[in-house]
Amino acid sequence: MSCPKVIKTAAQHEAALKRIDELIDAKPGTPAGDEFELWSALVYLYENEHYPIAPADPVSAIKFRMEQAGLSPSDLIPYLGSKSRVSEVLNGKRGLSLAMIRALSAGLGIPAEVLLETGKTSPGRRRTAGGARYRAATATAKAADRVPRYGG
Repeated sequence: MSCPKVIKTAAQHEAALKRIDELIDAKPGTPAGDEFELWSALVYLYENEHYPIAPADPVSAIKFRMEQAGLSPSDLIPYLGSKSRVSEVLNGKRGLSLAMIRALSAGLGIPAEVLLETGKTSPGRRRTAGGARYRAATATAKAADRVPRYGG
């Protein structure tokens, strides 16, 4: 491959990977080392654009840490509260509370950012009591608007 330039196609990406393979043993600070760094940066940019990695969901992160540390679900009781709560969290039926996130982050070293759910709510996640009160009040208000009013 010739002079390094922005990678725009899959064929260019493959060629860049081959060149990186050739330069893998180059010493930093040498012309070959500089070329290796440049190709690596170009491949990184191309792959971030064409092969983005979605952030892990909290349950996957917990299960991954369990596998890494050789933990069983019962080992999570100190962090989540009870055997049934551990089961609900691992099966996606219960979301993590702030206290659970803090405990898992401190105890298992899982970054809090990974445990915080951003974006869509997981399908099995329970709704909060405040949300239930809001929905009930909204439904009552809508029903009241449909009731014909007589007299004054």
